[in-house]
Amino acid sequence: MSKGIGSLLPVLPSYWAFRNIGGRGKLPLNFTLSLLYACNSRCKTCNVYERKVRIFSVEEYDRTLATVGRVPYWFTLSGGEPFIRKDIVEIVKVVYERCRPKIINIPHNGTFPDTTAGKVEAMAMACPESEIIINVSLDELGHKHDEIRQTKDNFELATRTFNSLKALDVPNLTVGIHTVISKFNVDNFPAIYRGLTAMGPDSYITEIAEERDELQTLGTGITPTLDQYGRAIDFLLSQVRNKKFEGVARITQSFRLEYYKLAKQAVGLRQQTTSCYAGFASCQISPDGEVWPCCIRGESAGSLRENGYDFPAIWHGERMEAIRRSIRNRECACPLANASYTNIMLSPVALAKAGLNYAKLSVTAMLERGADGEGAEGIGGGDPRGGSGAARS
Repeated sequence: MSKGIGSLLPVLPSYWAFRNIGGRGKLPLNFTLSLLYACNSRCKTCNVYERKVRIFSVEEYDRTLATVGRVPYWFTLSGGEPFIRKDIVEIVKVVYERCRPKIINIPHNGTFPDTTAGKVEAMAMACPESEIIINVSLDELGHKHDEIRQTKDNFELATRTFNSLKALDVPNLTVGIHTVISKFNVDNFPAIYRGLTAMGPDSYITEIAEERDELQTLGTGITPTLDQYGRAIDFLLSQVRNKKFEGVARITQSFRLEYYKLAKQAVGLRQQTTSCYAGFASCQISPDGEVWPCCIRGESAGSLRENGYDFPAIWHGERMEAIRRSIRNRECACPLANASYTNIMLSPVALAKAGLNYAKLSVTAMLERGADGEGAEGIGGGDPRGGSGAARS
């Protein structure tokens, strides 16, 4: 489908065998580094800022990733709010120098319009072989977004940040918009979609608000009902199929189209709709260096600080193997988007469907280019934007 994705195909069978047959598996393809819990927003869908830990330093990330090497395909650097960290550019450089991932994805609440673009440009220049993806979080339009985020002028600040990122002339940068679908915005989703895609993001993605121990949201009732979420997703699918995407954004949307269908099933059935590869091909490292299979379980297989920053020692350890057995036995289920990308890649049926989505989106883009005689544009008709690399978040 694109440079980068093809390089994954030969290694996928080894992960399938690891999950289904056993043995000593490879290190993960998909890493999430949660850089901190601190956040300057007070979202109705997240209380992660309440958690207090001693966060990893740049040196600690360097020591850890030195034991990982160049196996990972993509990294997500999450939070909290990642751009609160003054050393975020240095962390990205460490990720690149140690691992050379094809994708480095960072979500951002967009509240630092005067500094974010400069930092992102520095990241992209320092990581020429990686696609840098910045997803600006927007959950509503205007003051309604501020109400959900419980932060004054959040929508205005995020819009300024988004526009400054789109103005960058950087070939390995994708600028998207991300919406959390919750009980607070689900009924207005069609209007939200139209308003946000009119801004011209390279890609537009959503994720359902979940009650998670990590986010301190258990028992808060933030998740929309299955009927509400189903209507929102059905609308989204009807819109995305007819949009034009270029470069990495087209691959992102190819996987997202399949993810949305699976997420809808997972919410309704409360069981794994495809085999889950969290703990087999994907993982998360908490801000204080605990190795988790994913953020939904938030179950530590070991502390990097207590194990000499030796990631493989924890990954191949007895505690992680016990967690894998639980996942293999389908004792958990969720619609987590990040892990779902890996799950789709490792499901022959789901991967084939994602490939078909890519082919259809490619035809749509080709026909539109032929009809209007113009170059590639963002999905809302914004500035021309190409793309390189591979798949997202």
